Amino acid sequence: MTPASRKARERALLDVIADRPMRTQTALVAALEARGFPVTQATVSRDIRHLGIVKVRDGRGSRYLRPDGTPPPPVTRRVLQTALREFSVWIDSGDALIAVRTHSGCANAVAVAIDEAELEGVVATLAGDDTIFVLLRNKEDRARVLQDLKELADS
Repeated sequence: MTPASRKARERALLDVIADRPMRTQTALVAALEARGFPVTQATVSRDIRHLGIVKVRDGRGSRYLRPDGTPPPPVTRRVLQTALREFSVWIDSGDALIAVRTHSGCANAVAVAIDEAELEGVVATLAGDDTIFVLLRNKEDRARVLQDLKELADS
């Protein structure tokens, strides 16, 4: 491995933890692989030590933070829009839930973006491999949130 490729991988690692909360090294490996950096957990562990990345507890468990200890910025509507545009296949609803279908392996990333965007009326998400169920506070929120997600996905 060349020093240039190591630096690029380390920059990507810092970008990954800035994009969304990363709670495990396994998640970091998957995120780096999705960005074109095939790595092992051991490599990620060495990079974490080399960069001085820290793992701290927050309201949802542990997460990795940049070396200066500042949390990454919250997921914005723009990030959610990008996640939906890149990964969603279709969005629809039933009586109590909204379903979001993604490309295989992408549901967790989109679900995290939905959770972190803190859309009004969204209680929680449940993600599988390619499907997300969005639990809403009440039926009145369903139409508005469904429309919002579809607009974000199509824009």
